[in-house]
Amino acid sequence: MTELLTLEAQLRLVGAALLAVGLVHAVLPRAIGWPADLRGTTLLTRQVSYAHLFFIGLSCALLGLLPLCLAPDLLAGSRLGTALLAGQTLFWGLRWLFEFAVFSPKLWRGNPFRTAAHLTLSVLWTWVTAVFATALWHVA
Repeated sequence: MTELLTLEAQLRLVGAALLAVGLVHAVLPRAIGWPADLRGTTLLTRQVSYAHLFFIGLSCALLGLLPLCLAPDLLAGSRLGTALLAGQTLFWGLRWLFEFAVFSPKLWRGNPFRTAAHLTLSVLWTWVTAVFATALWHVA
């Protein structure tokens, strides 16, 4: 059990979680009702929306594969590993901030599914950011 608490194990778990987040993007449009919402928009808007969704999902998956597969390298203290940890900390820290500063509570209040998603994502982004920040502090 204590093995799961090591920084390397936490990095790997964060990587697995981010890989899962990336894969969830394949079903996300239907889960949040995009087909109906986008039906009234232009073809360009629909295609750009889906293209961005694809690349966001791909980015999440790739950002997850990095700590999942290369946690020891990230913790080795190299300039590249430190830069990658700093980038991940900044990226996911900003995503955490967006959860509270950009997404209006009107989007989730009163909707059990969206409230659960907001709470889950709040915890997820807090954990992900904390693990990367801790790893960065450890190697810096």
